[in-house]
Amino acid sequence: MLGLRLPTDPRWADIASQNIEEILTDHAYCEQKAASTAISLIVSFPEYPELVAEMAALAREEMAHFEQVHKRILERGLKLGRERKDEYVARINQFFPKTGDRLERLLQRLLIAALIEARSCERFKVLSENIQDEDLARFYRGLMASEAGHYTTFLTFARKYGGRERVDAMWQALLDFEAEVIRDFGKKEHIHG
Repeated sequence: MLGLRLPTDPRWADIASQNIEEILTDHAYCEQKAASTAISLIVSFPEYPELVAEMAALAREEMAHFEQVHKRILERGLKLGRERKDEYVARINQFFPKTGDRLERLLQRLLIAALIEARSCERFKVLSENIQDEDLARFYRGLMASEAGHYTTFLTFARKYGGRERVDAMWQALLDFEAEVIRDFGKKEHIHG
């Protein structure tokens, strides 16, 4: 369903489980950044009322996820660390050329957001199936559906505004690029690391 070309090696879950504080901190900031992305889309593209309404709801949901992750951090006697640079996202953001065309930029941002949500969903699945901590396994299983829904939302809006054929060609090219990028990741206790 997600279309990702290269699956995460399940051994990544072992790396993540060896430093729960690190993976939870990274995850918390991923949720915060997802909320920021939704808000940024509202600010950048207010002329799309359906998009604005959906992004407002998505920003609230992502911040609720942040709170859920933060709660798990505190319940374990841990603390939220400092934000980390997401090198995966930085590399993905290099795919599309800069453009002054507003519609093209919107499509690019929607597709990148869809891809990040798809990879997050896939990583949550790996964690839910491989991590020994039962509470976290359940938590990540529950978040998988939400991330899949976000992926679908972004892809649906891109197709709506850009046309299915055009957007699907952009999406397939982005998936091919991501398959090359993700080969360099999966060695750190980060959601995309």
